Amino acid sequence: MQKIASFTVNHDVLQCGMYVSRIDGDVVTYDVRMKTPNGGDYLPSAVMHTLEHLLATYARNSAWAGSVIYVGPMGCRTGFYLLLRDDVSRADAIKLMQEALSFAADFVGEIPGNSRQECGNYLEHDLAGARLAAAEMLPVLADWTPEKMHYAE
Repeated sequence: MQKIASFTVNHDVLQCGMYVSRIDGDVVTYDVRMKTPNGGDYLPSAVMHTLEHLLATYARNSAWAGSVIYVGPMGCRTGFYLLLRDDVSRADAIKLMQEALSFAADFVGEIPGNSRQECGNYLEHDLAGARLAAAEMLPVLADWTPEKMHYAE
């Protein structure tokens, strides 16, 4: 079998940030890396679950909602994938993630989609942890530009 694209990225040099992971037709996959790979500090499952609910809710209600394909966690618990149609510029993709993280960092209230009927694991959430993780990522993306969206060699 061929090695998938994400396994060809050198995780020993990958830093927190937002990268273009791959382009498939008109869909761009962004790697939103919130933790340093293999750094020993990972997003706890409950934090990731809550962030998934918050980031996806924001993205699907944003100005770019019609171009959002998917927002979801990485299995390694170091970040999220954001899949957008290519009609969203790289600068707007960054802006969307900045806004979604701000929404999550400031969120107060009931976690969207957090009932037994709406979620397959509605008891495993950590809003305080999600807010903190989002707040910690905001300075990383504060001055992020499309020119920084390429993986280091």
